[in-house]
Amino acid sequence: MSIQAIATSQAPAAAGPYSQAVRAGDYLFFSGQIPLDPASGRVVGQDAEAQARQVLQNIGAVLSAAGLGFDKVVKTTVFLADMADFEVINRVYAGYFGDLAPARSTVQVAALPKKVRIEIEGIAYAGL
Repeated sequence: MSIQAIATSQAPAAAGPYSQAVRAGDYLFFSGQIPLDPASGRVVGQDAEAQARQVLQNIGAVLSAAGLGFDKVVKTTVFLADMADFEVINRVYAGYFGDLAPARSTVQVAALPKKVRIEIEGIAYAGL
């Protein structure tokens, strides 16, 4: 099985010793994305809706760099700073995944990097 790191300037650069995504065989594992502007590295938006849109745009850029789209995502984990944002984030999230939404876990955490409201990581199927 081949393992390949995936990187794109269209999503925020890794802020530590990790890859934006790793393709291992038929699967792509994408690292948690937070709502950073890829060019400036600054947090985008203060509310949950704006931050969720930026996170999903960043994920879309990583998927695209691997030659995939949201339709290939099979599992995500959504980390929220406040579970009160759940409904707003669901509305934004649904707009990216459509009818065949991936399996998902959503958890509230004590804190996220740069004090953002949301982070999403996941797995996509990259096979034929």
